[in-house]
Parts: sequence; structure tokens; C-alpha cells
Amino acid sequence: MGEKAVPSPRRRRVKRSCPSCGPEPGGEEKKGRGNPISVQVFPPELVEHIISFLPVRDVVALGQTCHYFHEVCDAEGVWRRICRRLSPRLREQGSGVRPWKRAAILNYTKGLYFQAFGGRRRCLSKSVAPLLAHGYRRFLPTKDHVFILDYAGTLFFLKNALVSSTLGQIQWKRACRYVVLCRGAKDFASDPRCDTVYRKYLYVLATREQPGVVGTTGSRACDCVEVYLQSSGQRVFKMTFHHSMSFKQIVLVGQETQRALLLLTEEGKIYSLVVNETQLDQPRSYTVQLALRKVSRCLPHLRVACMASNQSSTLYITDQGGVYFEVHTPGVYRDLFGTLQAFDPLDQQMPLALSLPAKILFCALGYNHLGLVDEFGRIFMQGNNRYGQLGTGDKMDRGEPTQVHYLQRPITLWCGLNHSLVLSQGSDFSKELLGCGCGAGGRLPGWPKGSASFVKLHVKVPLCACSLCSTRECLYMLSSHDIEHHPTYRDLPASRVVGTPEPSLGAGASQDAGGAAQACEEYLSQIHSCPTLQDRMEKMKEIVGWMPLMAAQKDFFWEALDMLQRAAAGVGPGLPTPES
Repeated sequence: MGEKAVPSPRRRRVKRSCPSCGPEPGGEEKKGRGNPISVQVFPPELVEHIISFLPVRDVVALGQTCHYFHEVCDAEGVWRRICRRLSPRLREQGSGVRPWKRAAILNYTKGLYFQAFGGRRRCLSKSVAPLLAHGYRRFLPTKDHVFILDYAGTLFFLKNALVSSTLGQIQWKRACRYVVLCRGAKDFASDPRCDTVYRKYLYVLATREQPGVVGTTGSRACDCVEVYLQSSGQRVFKMTFHHSMSFKQIVLVGQETQRALLLLTEEGKIYSLVVNETQLDQPRSYTVQLALRKVSRCLPHLRVACMASNQSSTLYITDQGGVYFEVHTPGVYRDLFGTLQAFDPLDQQMPLALSLPAKILFCALGYNHLGLVDEFGRIFMQGNNRYGQLGTGDKMDRGEPTQVHYLQRPITLWCGLNHSLVLSQGSDFSKELLGCGCGAGGRLPGWPKGSASFVKLHVKVPLCACSLCSTRECLYMLSSHDIEHHPTYRDLPASRVVGTPEPSLGAGASQDAGGAAQACEEYLSQIHSCPTLQDRMEKMKEIVGWMPLMAAQKDFFWEALDMLQRAAAGVGPGLPTPES
């Protein structure tokens, strides 16, 4: 009874000891625990090797415990082993300041998710993941399939096919098989219309080795555009450019018989050429003329950073954040600007400058409306608003960029035919998808009647979702996290924050309060004008989306209104509706 237990010499307790943190509290030897051993007595290579077997999520969590483990878990040796484990066929680590960590995280977070609008199943599904893919850079759904470009320049062809289920039934699945379409790709594009039925051909901007001229040895790398049939992946056309010209982006505009290809050079110049898509599948060769676009001829000092296009218009964003427009039809011009005063049908390529308060980072271009995001994370919408696709809370067209005050700092923005989507991130780093406009066909899950303001959609968003696209049948979301490329927003100066009184305006706060009271009175009158209780509930949901509330507060009100709506309809709390 009085004897002390003698610790076994084989029992050793490994102690985490960090020089910056000091010795572990209570580090002196305690009875029955043996002699502690610092983890630093092990060779660093051994510790890195052990840590590399942990899941990526655990490696990140372990690196946040102390300074020592932060340095070990952040070592390139650890991420090199993790990358080799995730992608055994990856031969090169890629580029960047932290190439192996970037490559490992790109391959850990890559994924393509989709949710069909019709049918009984309304859940998020994941496509097949090509083993050879080095992360996902961008994707494009076509009429029958999906194409994905990775960071190594490999373009993958994800096919829809009939497969056998676990129960032995034959069923049609999206993006369940894949093949490599081509390598050395820089960018790709197809018909810019929202309806994938029109996307018959895929235009791929790539780099190919060409044999040298007569009398010289070796070969030269030349950029080219290859055209593939989206249905089979067969190449039907190819055009090669001079080796002195290097391009980085391609977009399409115009009809099939007069399809214009716009090519953006590394120097920020725009070149264009015209092809007839109806003759691409004919076995013959012909010469096309590559010409400098008018935006680069008339404004030679501009350096274009990126382009966006639809069937009848093109948008250019310069490296200084300026925005220039080309509109080719009077109907779209009227929808975008509310007038035909400056439209010239004889000079449709004349660029029009948009007046904006700050530098624009990225944009989204729909058929007759557009969205812009500036350096402060503010969202500006412009164009046709017949279905409420601008998210301004009403259905009045906007002939100039109009700020959506209750949304800020989006991850990405997408504009379709008559609805818009915004991917945003909460304070806890969770993602949510917001939408507005027409809800017909299930394109706004949970809001079949649509909404004139951005509302939270009933979609489970992947943690690392970075881009999205919506078609008539399906909603697609691409998951990928690049540690070196993400939008960095600036803080808006206090004098420019909406609702903040200027120093010279003493009555600014009272004017803002008066405007809020007037808006609340207008909301009450709108609710009072609704004929039924269900209509009042739906209107109240829209009003919650309009009000400048925090995301958590909006979610609370929307969930509470859903509960009241189900109770009024006689649906118990344990029996959620299919949309929920």
C-alpha cells in the first residue's frame, strides 16, 4: 500500500517543446509519467516525413498550434510529399513562390459540382476527377458535355454517359467519364449564349511546336486556334499564327455565319478574325485575316487585361481598372443604356467608356445586363431589369452602373439570360450562393417565383468554390483554391462609405434615418397590397433581402419566415418541403 509505483523505462512521453513558446507548463517530471522527450530531438526530416502522411486539413490545423509546428508544417518538403501522394503522376511542381504547397492545395481542393434543376433529386453531385489534372483553372459546359482546363495546360473532356448503378439499373449520369482532349492549351471558348444548345464547336487557344523554315534547324513554338466538335472531341479546323504573336485569352462574339474571334495578346492588344462556323466541318483550307480591333487602334495607350462577351456585345477591362464596351445591336444597346442616342449602326466596334467611381477588378456579362465588382468589393449592376435580375429590389431598368448596397466582397459573379448569381463568403469562411431574377425552371433553388433582390439559394456550396455557371438544366460550381491568386479588396475610405455623413454635412445622419423610415413605410405598403398570406410571406422574404442586414440576420429571418409559412400551409416542422 505504501510503495510507490516505479515507472517502466520503456514508457516515454513525447513533449512538444517550442523555443519561442518556452517549456511546456508543468514540464518538470511528474510521478508515474516517465521522462518527457522533446519532439525537437527527432531529425527534422523524420518529423516532416511523419507529418506528410496526415490529411491536408490536419496538417493545416497542426501548423496553427505553435511556432515550431507552423514552420515544420509549412516546409516545402512536407508539401512535396503530400503533392506526390495526392497526384503521383505530377512530374513538375509548377510555378510560384511556394510551388509545392500551391500544387498540393490545388489538387486537394479541385472538384466540379453540379445540381440539376429538374427531377426528384435536388442534391449536389460531383463529377469524375481526372487523375492527370493539375488543379482546375476554368470550365465550360456545352450541349452534351463539360470541358475543364487545368493549371498545366491540359484540357479534359468530361462526358455524359449511360452507366450501371449499384442496383443494376442503367442511368444517365453527367460528367462521369473523361478523356484528354489536348495539351498545351492556354484558353478556350464556345458560343457565348447562355443556352448550351448553341455550343456546337469548342475553340481552343494553344501553343504548338512548328517546324523551322527551310535552311534552319529546330522548331518554334507558335500559338494557334484549334476547333473541336463538342459532341465527339474531333478536331475539324486549325489556324496557326506567326511565332512573334503570343495570346493569352480568346472570346467569341456574333452569329454562326459571322463568328468573330477576339484574341488578347500578352501586351494587352486585341486582334480579331471572322470565320463561318457552318463551313468548318468541310474538308478544305482557306485563309483568314487577322486584324487589330478598333479598341486597340483608336486607343493605343490602353492595355486590356481581360475580356468578356456575349452574342451581341463585348466588354474590356484595362489594367488600370477602366471599362469599355462594344454593343453591336440596337436592342441590346437600348437595354443596357436606356437610349439609342449614341448608337451608330455603321460603326459598331466603337468602344464606349463606362463612368465608374473606382477601379474594376472583374465582371460578368449577360445577354442584356451586366455586373461589375470594383477594388472595394462593391457590386454594380446595369441593364435590363424586367425580371429583377439586377438585384436592386425593383424591376426598373438601369442605364448606368447602380450599386447593390447590401452585397459586398463577392468571390465571383455570374449573369445569365434573365437572372444573376453571386458567390459570397461569410465571416466563418463558409460559402453561400445568392441569386435574383427569374426563378422559372428551378434556376433559383428555393425561390420558384424569383426575386427582385439577391436571396440565399437552397444550394450546398463547396468550401473552396471559386466559380460558377448556370445552364437551362443544371447549376455548376468549380472548386479550387489557389494560394497565390485571390481577389484582394481594399477598405473603403470612411468618407465614401454609404450612410456615413460627410464632415461638412451636419444633418447627414438625420437625412439617412429619414430615408430608412420612408423605405420601411414603402415596404409595409407593399406587404399590405399582397392579396394572400402566402404572398405576404414571399414579399417579406424579398424585403429581408433588400434591407442592409448582416448575413446571419438575413438567414435568421428567412428561416423564421419559412417556418411560419410551412405552419400556415399545414406542413409540420418535421416534414420539410422539397425545396428545403
